Amino acid sequence: MGANLEITNKLQNYINNFGLKLHPVQQEIIDYNNTLGDIKRMQVDLSQCHFLRLIIKISNIKNVLEIGTFTGLSTLSISLALPDDGKLIALDKNEETNKVASSFFKKANQDHKIKTVIKPALESLDDLKNNKFDMIFIDADKMNYKEYYERSLKIINKGGLIIIDNVLWHGEVADEDNLDKYTVNIREFNSHVSNDNRVEQIIVPLGDGMTVCRVL
Repeated sequence: MGANLEITNKLQNYINNFGLKLHPVQQEIIDYNNTLGDIKRMQVDLSQCHFLRLIIKISNIKNVLEIGTFTGLSTLSISLALPDDGKLIALDKNEETNKVASSFFKKANQDHKIKTVIKPALESLDDLKNNKFDMIFIDADKMNYKEYYERSLKIINKGGLIIIDNVLWHGEVADEDNLDKYTVNIREFNSHVSNDNRVEQIIVPLGDGMTVCRVL
């Protein structure tokens, strides 16, 4: 039986060399985030950007909701994969990072697809209760993950995808002795989704772990 590889920096560079090529503005966002210090950890992994792109294209997704935008790398990656008439609503409460993200969207000529909403996501989700989406990507404050997930189920199309980032939480979820509140919360969230008969789901070990749910 095969075993999962440990992805070293050398191997990751090899994978990148043979994988999809970045849009120049995607690279600009990565370069910008590298100047931000520790907060750059909020950026999604490059492998996750490529995964989202592939999922969108093979699933013919047109309407997407993103919960958590930061400086816009995942947002731009999603938008670039959408057809020209696709739409993406991106939720984030941070006005400063939103300005940065919006400037990148405009530079990449993707601002016609992207609508940003600056307010707490739970409030925005209430405002969107009459909308329907083909895919929802959750990558925001971890303590509200269960609430984001439950509200997402109300506005996702049947057969749609809910994708959640950071579900492996630096590998700490597997350490039962780790009782940090964030670790415990993610662990409980993973159990909730695993036992939810409204979806079929898998955890994909890309970046910090992504759960992909298909709504039944």
